[in-house]
Amino acid sequence: MTPKTTKILLVDDEYLALNLLESYVQQVPGTRLIAKCKSALEAMEVLRQEEVDIMFLDIQMPSLSGVDFLKGLEKRPATVFTTAYKDYAIDAFNLNAVDYLLKPFSFPRFLQALQKGINHQQKGEEKDAAITYLPIKVDGKLVRVKISEIVYVEGMKEYVRIVCENNKYVTFERMKNMENLLPTAQFMRVHKSYLIARQKVTSIEGNLLEVGGAKIPVSRSLRSQIIEELFC
Repeated sequence: MTPKTTKILLVDDEYLALNLLESYVQQVPGTRLIAKCKSALEAMEVLRQEEVDIMFLDIQMPSLSGVDFLKGLEKRPATVFTTAYKDYAIDAFNLNAVDYLLKPFSFPRFLQALQKGINHQQKGEEKDAAITYLPIKVDGKLVRVKISEIVYVEGMKEYVRIVCENNKYVTFERMKNMENLLPTAQFMRVHKSYLIARQKVTSIEGNLLEVGGAKIPVSRSLRSQIIEELFC
């Protein structure tokens, strides 16, 4: 099996700081730079479109600080704060940041923070792997749905349809919550209305993904990422 690539997002309003971080990332095998953002608002848009493992986040930025930005995220990547100020260490701790880099920092110190982020991700994946079923409410009953049997989840406004190998369930739930509940190591968002089981994908043709015999539409912005993660 090909080792997982660690996907990194850099967020800093200082041009030189971004370039330095980019040069550090480029020296580390097994990492891929998803984007460099000069504001939290730019980063917010990237996170809507891309899956990110580790985010290096500056604190003092115009319009929206790194602290306030992270507070507002429902689903947070492993985050390393990068700042020239010591005053925000408590905020970083409260937000479960994996590390706190004081500028200027060296390449060895960057590597240390990166490794903490990778360890954090691996622990999360191990926890995900321990989840075997999903409790959902269907027609007034609480039903145990085996995660291993889920083929895909379809969003229908305030409801979702969970399609399994032998059953289908409709429950009052939002797609965002389903994305947070299902293990990321086993499931992937491929469209604003679809989550799919990675192991049940058989082929892709154009913008249609075949999953357990069903044809699932793929967002154009996610197609290259889907091919890289599922077919390479």
